[in-house]
Amino acid sequence: MASTEGLVPITRTFLASYYDKYPFDPLSDDVSRLSFEIRSFAQDLLQGLPPTQGESLLIQEADSQPPHKIDENMWKNREHIEEILFLLERSHWPPLLQQPSTSEVAEFATICGRLKDKFQRILRILASFQSRNSERVFNTVMTYMPQDFRGTLIKQQKERSERNKQAEVDALVNSGGSIHDRYALLWKQQMDRRRQLAQLGAATGVYKTLVKYLVGVPQVLLDFIRQINDDDGPMEEQRQRYGPPLYNLTKTVLIIRLFLSLAWQRFEAFKLNRHQISVLEEAVDVYTSEFERFINFISEVFANSPFFISAEDASMFETRKSDEYNEITVPAGKSYEVSLAVESINSYIAWDFSLVQGKMNMDIGFSVEYTNTVGEKTLILPYRRYESDQGNFSTCMAGHYKLIWDNSYSTFFKKLRTFCGCLLTSNI
Repeated sequence: MASTEGLVPITRTFLASYYDKYPFDPLSDDVSRLSFEIRSFAQDLLQGLPPTQGESLLIQEADSQPPHKIDENMWKNREHIEEILFLLERSHWPPLLQQPSTSEVAEFATICGRLKDKFQRILRILASFQSRNSERVFNTVMTYMPQDFRGTLIKQQKERSERNKQAEVDALVNSGGSIHDRYALLWKQQMDRRRQLAQLGAATGVYKTLVKYLVGVPQVLLDFIRQINDDDGPMEEQRQRYGPPLYNLTKTVLIIRLFLSLAWQRFEAFKLNRHQISVLEEAVDVYTSEFERFINFISEVFANSPFFISAEDASMFETRKSDEYNEITVPAGKSYEVSLAVESINSYIAWDFSLVQGKMNMDIGFSVEYTNTVGEKTLILPYRRYESDQGNFSTCMAGHYKLIWDNSYSTFFKKLRTFCGCLLTSNI
């Protein structure tokens, strides 16, 4: 476990000085020029045939400002790319394009194949970037977590949570959900993760103490996850610096999608001319190359970006105690209990304890019981005497769980034990 002693979360001011080292070379002027041309082509297609309801929504989105968040723009680019790839599947081409009757149409069919290859390639690059970035954030956070059963438990919980989220996406797709529906769900899941972390970081009082000393999350991590995505927090500096070029790329790919969608529905009535096809191909080339350049650039920025800085660098200092196991004395003839309120199923309860041994080897009784809402008790872990033990289980019922250490059988010896227990809710 890496020490967080003397560290504080990154600040917007510090991040600004860091980003000064990473200026992004402006996008090619061709991005704006080609976006304007493609948008005018789309407008021409609307002259003879009014838009459908779905097309109207797409036009409205194309004429609106892109999202403000960097990661939401990444997801939006990915959604639009997949929608374009759907249109570029041969089975989704207009009938006249599937069976070209002229050399011009046959040439356009060949170009569509090349466009599809370019979009497939940039989609792989984008998906890889998102996956690597997510893993990097998680792995960085985990270096500041206790490297014992708690860290393992958090990893298991994350893996299970991600499996559940993927199952939710699979169920949507299998029920006939659209590409848009899938990405709306993916973004909702992303925001759910963010809200849960913010709620955890903003916890106060007893809950915050439990999180810090029982679950083992250092205070500096709680502060980090609470403020990192604030509207005026550190990530706002990132949006101010690198948002504008990404917003332009988001708008460009959306305009390309709009043009293809309109063209496919009007292909028989309004055949595309050579100039329009040439501009479309150039626009795809410029978009994919510039977006790849942006992804490579932002990957380097993210890879080197600090999570935490020294208190001196932030012109502040706050002494923070490192996470420790608690030492509890259980007097002879007595027992000691820890109660945990579980609000949702599939939460993890875990423990790790050992007795401080003297000249004589000693043990202590340990058991886990569950009490439901009407007061009925169920033994989850049968009573047994241990010198030490480590374990965990996933709850199948909400209610109150109690960890019990029993020294009632001892007449003379008090037992000093080191103890760490934790509760990980299914929402984290």
